[in-house]
Amino acid sequence: MAEQETGPVTNGSGDNGADGNDGQPQISILAQYVKDLSVENPSAPQVFQWQDQASLDVQFNIQVEKFAEDVHEVVLKIDVSARSAQGVHFVVDLSYGGLFGLRNAPEEALAPFMLIEAPRLIFPFARQVVAEAVASAGFPPLLLDPIDFGAAYLAQLQAAQEAGGAVGEDEGAKKKKTADTPTDA
Repeated sequence: MAEQETGPVTNGSGDNGADGNDGQPQISILAQYVKDLSVENPSAPQVFQWQDQASLDVQFNIQVEKFAEDVHEVVLKIDVSARSAQGVHFVVDLSYGGLFGLRNAPEEALAPFMLIEAPRLIFPFARQVVAEAVASAGFPPLLLDPIDFGAAYLAQLQAAQEAGGAVGEDEGAKKKKTADTPTDA
């Protein structure tokens, strides 16, 4: 068996960046994970005979916490519920986390990255978890529409400025979406 030598990972520019002092911002996704998942189908089996279209309520929240030096946890919390006049069709609550390593990033860039780019990177995976959870509850998979995290951040920033505060990395951006959607099984 041949021995493998491990060395520094190169960035393709010819230098190995091993000293980390090149001053260039470096960002990496260290891990992604389901932190918490709850799926409820409280009206089963009657819900599968209902003819009413359900009203879909989708809300999200972003929480950022410093985990270690140069490592931040971003948790995208997505709450989805489908209800009609006859009752609750399903409820899905997901907290999907990602660990992001940031080195040499300017302080003023941390909040926008953590509240816009980091959630944008993990959203497709959280979206897949929600789709599978809804399908596991006996309904057609629910594919959430993409979320404009930039617009949500700017709205939160504007609201904070009007209130005399500021949006920091420990404050989450929040958004609510509602739509009418069929939930025929």
